[in-house]
Amino acid sequence: VRLVESGGKFAQVGGSLTLSCAASGDTLDDYAIAWFRQAPGKGREGVSCLSTSGLEYADSVKGRFTLAVNDAWNIMTLQMNDLKPEDSAVYYCHLHSPFSNQYWGQGTQVTVSA
Repeated sequence: VRLVESGGKFAQVGGSLTLSCAASGDTLDDYAIAWFRQAPGKGREGVSCLSTSGLEYADSVKGRFTLAVNDAWNIMTLQMNDLKPEDSAVYYCHLHSPFSNQYWGQGTQVTVSA
């Protein structure tokens, strides 16, 4: 499975961005799907996850970010609203199969400034 993210760019505080992750080689409905992010000097943290357990968000983004999947289940998106400087990070999409196979995208940079 190949994942390609896009949509990362500079944004102002309070602004919005939509990240996309296009999958090829398989459809997303066979996996738990998630967005992670990694800020400079910090570990990678989970942002949002959709699995058989439901849709979950990190407390830091709850109410501001929305994970969605298109009808063909080959593109996942992360709608990010009311952006804050602490949202600045490289964002990665991630797939986790029931057989413990994992796939990562290459990452897309989001920078939020006042």
